[in-house]
Amino acid sequence: MGKIEAFEITFDRNKEVYTPGESITGTVTVKVGQKIHCKAVKVNCNGFCGITNKVNDTAWTVQEQYFNNTISVADKGTLKQGNHLFAFKFHIPCSAPTSFQGSYGRIDYRVKAFIDTPRFTKDYSKEKPFYLLDPLNLNKIPDIWGTCTSSVIQEFQYMLLKTGTLILKAQTDMKGYTPGQIIQLSATIYNKSEKSTSHINASLVQRVTFETKRPIHDMRVLAEVEGGKVKAGKETEWKEQIIVPPLPQSSLVGCDLIKIDYYVKVSLKSPNVMLTLPIHIGNIALDQNFRLASATTLVSPPRPAPRAAPRTRLNSPSVPPAEHHQRAEGGTPRNDGLLNRHSQLVSPGGFSYTHGFSLSNSHQNKPGTNFEIVSVVAPTETPTPYPSMDTASPMTRPLLMPPDYQSSEYPQEAPPSYDESTNT
Repeated sequence: MGKIEAFEITFDRNKEVYTPGESITGTVTVKVGQKIHCKAVKVNCNGFCGITNKVNDTAWTVQEQYFNNTISVADKGTLKQGNHLFAFKFHIPCSAPTSFQGSYGRIDYRVKAFIDTPRFTKDYSKEKPFYLLDPLNLNKIPDIWGTCTSSVIQEFQYMLLKTGTLILKAQTDMKGYTPGQIIQLSATIYNKSEKSTSHINASLVQRVTFETKRPIHDMRVLAEVEGGKVKAGKETEWKEQIIVPPLPQSSLVGCDLIKIDYYVKVSLKSPNVMLTLPIHIGNIALDQNFRLASATTLVSPPRPAPRAAPRTRLNSPSVPPAEHHQRAEGGTPRNDGLLNRHSQLVSPGGFSYTHGFSLSNSHQNKPGTNFEIVSVVAPTETPTPYPSMDTASPMTRPLLMPPDYQSSEYPQEAPPSYDESTNT
């Protein structure tokens, strides 16, 4: 480094994860071997979102700036030989979204220090990243209580001849989960045909949408379970569990360029039938006491009050629809030969941290919109740490690394929005 023997940035208490609205403080340490003439020593703190069309590229095609502040910690003069310490402090805006790193975009926060030297003299700089986490409370999401249920009817066909129908119904025990919780999945299959079905499959899928002129949908299968077959003329009930791994949240409030959705996909290959169950992933688990408190508030006698300002509505996750969206008809479940083939498999690969449930309605997929589904290559940068879910506060929890995810070739078509799915 020449005349500079040491140049580093240290955050107070070695803190790396902050929340919106908090202040970030620290020290810039400069060790000078020979005196240096400088015009100023400055520290910059900035946060932005960048989207690209190439995997792990930093030539951003679309950007969004959240803040960019610079302060001068030393004026024009000479840095004498020895150690120099410069303190800094920045306020993080409350509207800044949670950090995120993906293959086609990221939300990044950094502190950069630089020594501005006279003309024709080498400048010196150093930067250090930090992470922002705005915990998502699932209890505050509208229509979060209850089970998520869907059904579909599909016809068996052989040589263009109809040989019967299959009715598939599935549900999850809740609509929202936190990492470490278990998704209780149940499905009922009624095989009204003369042919046995293929093995039933269920998977937890993540879809990240990067908003560019041609939106990019990054699809990943996070976990997968498989059951047995259903014999001809039989009705069977299948129950399985999927453990939620450490994952980005279903909300990137404040970011209009990245959106994250999660859903459970239940499918069979023969006949080709599939349905989806949208869910939310958050940091603060559903609490029945919170629901009871909300219900008590709702049934209390109304009181005159000033007219409230309009609220921003949280959108339901958008997922691919089933081919036919009809409810299955009666029948008594019987467990005939439907055995679990294997337990949960969390696939390897590479993805990074943080949540994404956009509040904006302007980026929902509409008929005729151009889009692109991509195969994902594991990023080379270090993934963002994810706080473990325990009783401690979000800022005191130990940090975990997110799991690696394997790139997936399905769904083969870009999924429409949830509203379009329900209207199909």
